[in-house]
Amino acid sequence: MAKKYHLNAWELKVVRGLRSIRKSPLFIRLYHKIPHEHLSRFPYDTLPLLIASALTGLMAVAYEKLFELFEFVSLSIYEFSPYLFFLITPLCFVLSWLLVRHFAPAAAGSGIPQLMAAAELADTRKSPLTDRLLSVRIACIKILSSLVLLAGGGAIGREGPTLQVAGSVFQTIYRLIPENFNKVSQRIMIITGAGSGLAAAFNTPLGGIVYVVEELTKTHIGKFRTAIFTAVIIAGMTAQQFLGSYLYLGFPKIATLPFRLMGWAVLIPLLSGLLGAAFTRMALWAAGLRKRLNSQSRQLMFTILLGFLFAGLVIQTGPLSIGTGKALINKILFQNPESLSWATFPSRFFGSLLSFSSGGAGGIFATSLSSGAAFGSLMTKLTEIPDIHQNLLILLSMIGFLTGVTRSPFTSAILVLEMTDRHSAIFFFLLAGLLSNLSAALVMKESFYEIQKRKFKEALENS
Repeated sequence: MAKKYHLNAWELKVVRGLRSIRKSPLFIRLYHKIPHEHLSRFPYDTLPLLIASALTGLMAVAYEKLFELFEFVSLSIYEFSPYLFFLITPLCFVLSWLLVRHFAPAAAGSGIPQLMAAAELADTRKSPLTDRLLSVRIACIKILSSLVLLAGGGAIGREGPTLQVAGSVFQTIYRLIPENFNKVSQRIMIITGAGSGLAAAFNTPLGGIVYVVEELTKTHIGKFRTAIFTAVIIAGMTAQQFLGSYLYLGFPKIATLPFRLMGWAVLIPLLSGLLGAAFTRMALWAAGLRKRLNSQSRQLMFTILLGFLFAGLVIQTGPLSIGTGKALINKILFQNPESLSWATFPSRFFGSLLSFSSGGAGGIFATSLSSGAAFGSLMTKLTEIPDIHQNLLILLSMIGFLTGVTRSPFTSAILVLEMTDRHSAIFFFLLAGLLSNLSAALVMKESFYEIQKRKFKEALENS
């Protein structure tokens, strides 16, 4: 096989270190003690997948712990003095953007479009371009930039970034595989990295598999089946060793929806899907505006302005506008949503938009769920839905908003299903995904990720 990559200096050291271990007397002695029939049966081609999956699980755990720490820092700043955000937020927005701009431009934003672009470029004559979308450098800047943005109160998630970081892990392992090794294809490595990343980020193995099937693969699933299942299982089990077998959103109480309220089970997903698609259209508009500001000084001023606007929003609406929004979802589903202001939904919606448009790294999966939950809570309050039926409609709103953003209805439905373990509502969840996808198409014919993926590919191919 022709050599595809020029290894970096640190990669050469790793390869040489592995070779020296293989030639060491201890390794040779152990190798000869293992029965030959066992060695001949070992699936060597899956070994890189196993290693990459385990590393992805460990990375996802570490990233989540760091995310929780930095979100706690931003909330502590708010408790000390909300007005400090007028200083800290613009500073963090700018630093997050500069890290990406100067050290790893491909680390900007969610990371899912970059992963999708890399998967399409893999195993083609342009496959070396994947190194400019997935690498150790990009993964490190991705994590650092998102944490800085979060420290400033940014309303972002870690799930999209986790997928790009996981893809970078799998891509790096693929690069390190010896050329004479019977290795799986590069595309399989990248795609399974996406599935394992999502599974480890949300503790949703089925969600990881469905996402790969729905969003990332355009060929027959049979080619990827074993690799995807293996990667998702290993990454998920590794994460569970440290985090336990937890549910991302716990066990919200839901009740059978009576016939007289069925109309709301249709209308709320339709409206939330429209809002999710509107969010992506506004995010694309903001990205286009930033691009038209074709000097660094103008983009700097734009980022500072976004920081000041977000700080003002937080001061006006409170700490629930900060961070991933998971605390807000828990409050809505398990505590007293009656105490929430009508402004909770617009604050989450525009807070996520301002944070995501800052140019730094940050995801919109978790923030879309929190925006959907806030919208669902607002709708059930305005329409005076009985308390016992509110949670189900709020979960449908979460699925609808996320579908409007990602245009992946089945993934959205399965993610919320696994996050809550509410299997009795599976048909409502699937219906919500389909309805919201239909309404979102009225606003955006393509998903945000598809549009951004195409832009990344064009930029790479024209550079």
